[in-house]
Amino acid sequence: MPSVVRAGALKVWLESDNGTAEVRAAFQSTSRFAKLRSLKVAIAGRLVFVRFTTFTGDAMGMNMISKGCEQALRFIQSKFSDCEVIAVSGNYCTDKKPAAINWIEGRGKSVAAEAVIPGAIVRKVLKTTVEDLCRLNISKNLIGSAMAGSVGGFNAHAANTLTAIYLATGQDPAQNVESSMCITLMEPANDGQDLRISCTMPSIEVGTIGGGTVLPPQAACLEMLGCKGPNRDQPGAHAQRLARVICAAVMAGELSLCSALASGDLVKSHIALNRAVPATPANTPQNSVTPQTSIANMRS
Repeated sequence: MPSVVRAGALKVWLESDNGTAEVRAAFQSTSRFAKLRSLKVAIAGRLVFVRFTTFTGDAMGMNMISKGCEQALRFIQSKFSDCEVIAVSGNYCTDKKPAAINWIEGRGKSVAAEAVIPGAIVRKVLKTTVEDLCRLNISKNLIGSAMAGSVGGFNAHAANTLTAIYLATGQDPAQNVESSMCITLMEPANDGQDLRISCTMPSIEVGTIGGGTVLPPQAACLEMLGCKGPNRDQPGAHAQRLARVICAAVMAGELSLCSALASGDLVKSHIALNRAVPATPANTPQNSVTPQTSIANMRS
């Protein structure tokens, strides 16, 4: 816009009921499926940034959204002739980059998964304790990530699981940057006997039609997961199911890795199960570095 005053006027109009309704009509004129839900507007000097929140059914929908946004911008220019469009994307989205706005506002699908693991399973299968898992999660995933200044990285390795499923189901692997943002929480349950674990992922970007989902191997994986193609009865349900599958799988991976860390078995397991022969087996320690099993032991 030519001035801060005019930028403010555009922001006020876009956020008004009439302005939003008119922009919505322009956006939705480009597709039978794309629906504009809301606009989030921010200004920096005389620059105006508009974040479109949309519904695109079972498609991830980037092309569909871009087409609608271009039409909406043309309509805005018809109302504000002094408005210059610099680009259809101003990085306020934000796509394929870490950003707090995705962590706070969400992007794509926002999912939370939760499970209660019996204490007997924690001890016998995972080879650790509820107390040690909870202490490790706080120290590593929460405090350690905060010390690193992480944005959405309050987890052990969510990106590993998410990216593997993305490749297997024809998603855009570059979007793992924002899609793998996750906070993993653990706490004692049932009077401290069991473990409650949850993973919350606010910006999983997935689709079950279009793009790489049409490739035969990827389509077969989607079919195996029960979410191939569009859901005719409930548009969007297949993409939502895939997002839930991803979040649940991430949670399982978080439990596995954190258990290996808490028990001290991580390095030993990697060496034992790695396909390649270790380069320097003679220098590999035979005894794992096992964490102390309790706070009391740490103090002694």
